[in-house]
This record gives sequence, structure tokens and C-alpha cells, in this order.
Amino acid sequence: MTKHVFVTGGVASSLGKGLTASALGRLLKARGMRVTMQKLDPYLNVDPGTMNPFEHGEVFVTDDGGETDLDLGHYERFIDENLTRQSNATTGSIYSTVIAAERKGVYLGKTVQVIPHITDEIKNRIRQLTSDDTDVVITEVGGTVGDIEILPFLEAIRQLRLDIGPENVFYLHVTLVPFIGPSGEQKTKPTQHSVTELRSRGIQPDAIVCRSDEPISDELKRKISRLCDVPVAGVVNAADADSLYEIPLVLHDEKLDRFICDHLRLDAPEADLSEWRELVERVYSTEHTVRIGLIGKYVSLIDAYLSVVEALRHAGIHHGSNIEIDWIQAEEVEGLLVDRIRHLDGIVIPGGFGERGTEGKMAAAAYAREHAIPCLGICLGLQVMTIEYARNVLGLSAANSLEFDPQTPHPVIHLMEDQHHVSEKGGTMRLGAYVAQLAPGSKVAKAYGEEVVSERHRHRYEFNSKYAGRFDDGDFWTSGESPDGRLVEFIELRSHPFWVATQAHPEFKSRPTRPAPLFDAFIAAAMDRATGRNPQLPSIDVTESMQ
Repeated sequence: MTKHVFVTGGVASSLGKGLTASALGRLLKARGMRVTMQKLDPYLNVDPGTMNPFEHGEVFVTDDGGETDLDLGHYERFIDENLTRQSNATTGSIYSTVIAAERKGVYLGKTVQVIPHITDEIKNRIRQLTSDDTDVVITEVGGTVGDIEILPFLEAIRQLRLDIGPENVFYLHVTLVPFIGPSGEQKTKPTQHSVTELRSRGIQPDAIVCRSDEPISDELKRKISRLCDVPVAGVVNAADADSLYEIPLVLHDEKLDRFICDHLRLDAPEADLSEWRELVERVYSTEHTVRIGLIGKYVSLIDAYLSVVEALRHAGIHHGSNIEIDWIQAEEVEGLLVDRIRHLDGIVIPGGFGERGTEGKMAAAAYAREHAIPCLGICLGLQVMTIEYARNVLGLSAANSLEFDPQTPHPVIHLMEDQHHVSEKGGTMRLGAYVAQLAPGSKVAKAYGEEVVSERHRHRYEFNSKYAGRFDDGDFWTSGESPDGRLVEFIELRSHPFWVATQAHPEFKSRPTRPAPLFDAFIAAAMDRATGRNPQLPSIDVTESMQ
């Protein structure tokens, strides 16, 4: 039978439940287990697709087009498995399903209630991930114990243990052990109160992961064990680590994976963490620093570009380089071109929606093009790079996207409604994995090492193929297209060391041990600039301080 691990959190948000769950998934996979993961989110949105990035961070997209919580990105990066839309369930989606069933008469006139109807649907969502090909399902419950929104989720996972047997369910609680400066002590009281709250909902944690600034003592572990009714072996310390990729090793050293396997009666071999240890060694043994400017409009919340940042780091690890990110507000770019951007080794123009900041992104793309700075455009990045080239090279001064200017005489970026499905919002969206055919000899084909690739998408507007002939000037190259030739997927400049963009989001498929090919090639070009190895590039005084 498939085993279940439920990860809850208490005391405060942002303690690292998602990373703890991800690290545990990596450890169980290293023991030969077949693992999948899931996030239960308490908000009423059906999915995070319509949520402001300032509110929620990035929207992570799965191969099957699911718009999901960003924690699924951590899950995929750690367990190296492609998840599906079933791996994210929200309160909104659960209530929508139950209400739709009630309208159809599924409940035969019965009074529809939170218990059993909502909790049963939550359990159905959890059971959907069980199969003969899955040994363990790790489910993270969003929010913190004590939040009114998560009570149905707690009740559902409590019931599930009764439904399938205690030997098939493990409750892991992540909590805070703060350091109080004036007293000079680490305090267990927040953990005690959090566990008391969890137990009041009928759930006794089997293990507690104690988050702390510094390691906690064995004496403190014994105190938590006594007061929370958890074996000492089940009190695990996860002190702050310099790299998130160190967390699996920390939890393994605390023997959490062995404790869980024993409880779930999993006959698993010792974890083979050799590849992961090599990864962590590379994280801490970089030889160069590469400075990358990220030109975005959500830069005040780093989580809005979480997968992009991790993809850059993955490529940096592969090349032995430390990636130093300069967060640049797109609306302020034009005043920063000379003093700040010229000192960068590379520029990334990430995805987004709406007009705000697009002129700044175009200015950055132009500067990178004119000064041979490696530039990678992602989704919206491809669109603004296309518009910039149309205006400044092809002479189409009023060129624009119909998203930004519905009256533009040169809509080089437009909406292809006949190609896409219509969303509930009323717009169009291309979501999930799509195949592209790459041009032989192109930079992107060289980066991927093949000419047929698949990447995930999340966008509405496309390169207007009616202008393809205008762009065919011998330098600009639509180097990747959909198999039917109707959609442009990649663009690049032949004469530039690396001025490349894609309509897709390759960052979603990047892994710490296997970086996304396009990011890998971009960082290689940025390293050439940083180290002066490429004679095409102007030399840069790397000792000059950034403005």
C-alpha cells in the first residue's frame, strides 16, 4: 500500500515546510522509494493563476498545464520528477468540485457540509496520487496550525490515518525554536504551543522538525520530546543552512529518513547521497563570480522569479561559478544603463504580464544588443526583445504588442485566438508543455544538443508571423518554431555572442544536478564575458565597483 507523509507547520509562516518536504522526498528517493508530492493550499482561489506575484510569488506550471503553487517547483527540483496539476489542491478548487456536485444532485438531496463532504473531497485529492507505481506520497498542508482556513485539511488527514491504518501515515510537524537575545536562550514554548494546537485537532505528530538559527542541544531535544510526547529520535533539528541544497544532508544526519522508514515499515536500503553530496561540494567550491542583472517589475519580491533564480544557480553550479544577481526594477532601467548595466556579465529579461516596465526592458535589451552583453529573454522577454529589434533595427518605430497598445500600426506581437483554448477569465492562454523544432546550426540547437525539444509555456501573446519576412534581415533568426511552423518559439541574433529568447519558461524544468540547457548556455556566455575568454567581447574591469 502507498504510504503517506503529511507535513504541517506551526508558530509562523515561511519556516520552510516546502523545503523540508522536498528534502525528505529527495532522501526517500535516495533510498530507492518511488516518491510523488502534493501541496494543499488553504486559499479560496481555484488556482494561483490570477494572483498578483506580489501576493503569492511565481506561478509554477506543470507539463499538463496546471498553474500551481511555487512549492511545486521545489518539489520537482529536489525529487527530479515531473508533477501534474493533481499535485496542487486549493480550498477554492475543492469547494468548486463539491458545489458543482451538489448542483448536479450527486448528494441526493442531503445537507452538504464541511464534514463529511469537503473533507471527503480533500481525501479524494490525496488518494488521486496513490498508485501501484508510487511508494510514498508526501503532502504539505499550507498555512500554520491555528489558522481557521486549514481546519478542514487537518480533519481530512486525521481521518485518513483511521481510514488506511496508522502504519501507513506519518505526521511531520515543522516548528520554530527561537533564540531570545536578552535571555541568551533558545525557547521551546512556541513548539509546545504549536503541538498542543495540533493535538487539539486530533493529530499527534510522529516527528518534529525544529527550525532554528543555530543548532539546538541534545538536552533541548529531550525537553521537546518529553513535553510533546514524541520520541527523542523524532525530534529533528534543521538549523539555518547556507544553501537550500544542503537541507537533505542536514535531515539525513539527523536520521529523519530512517525514523520515517521504520515507522512506515518501509524496507528501504541506506540512502545513496553521493550525487547530492557532490552537488553541495560544487555549491561551495565556485571559482568565479558572474554578475547577472534581472530586469523585472516584481523585484521587490524575489519569490516572483524563484524558478529563474534557481535555474541561474543550477547553471552556475555546473560551471563552477557563483551567481550574483543584481535586482533591477524595469521602470528604472533607462537611468541605469551606463552606470549599472554596463558592468554586468549578463542580463535576464523574465516573464510577466501587463505594460508596466516594458519600455525599461526594451531599453535593457537594446543596450545588451548594442554592447555585446549576453541577454536571455523568457516569455515576455522574447516579446520585448522582438519589439525592440523592430523599432531600432528594422525602422518600425511604432511597433508594439497588442497587449500594450491595441492601436499600434505594427503589431509584431499579437493574439492568436484560434490556436489556444479560452480560459475562465475570458482571455487566451497557452499553458503546459509544447514541442518546438529548432533550426540546425542555431545557438539554441547547440545549447539543447538536439533539434526537437519540449518546454512549458504560460502566455497569451505570440510573435506575429505576418512580420517574419520583415525580420529576415540576415541577423535576426527565428531559430525555433512549433512543428507546424505557425508559432515562433525561439529567436536569436547570429552576430551576437548570446542574444537569445524563448516564448517558453525553461526555468521550470531546471534541476540542480541537470541545469536547463538555455540557462546553461547563457551562463557559459556570461562567464566568457566575465573572464575575458571571448575575444568578441569588450574587456570589463571586474574590480570596478557597481554603481
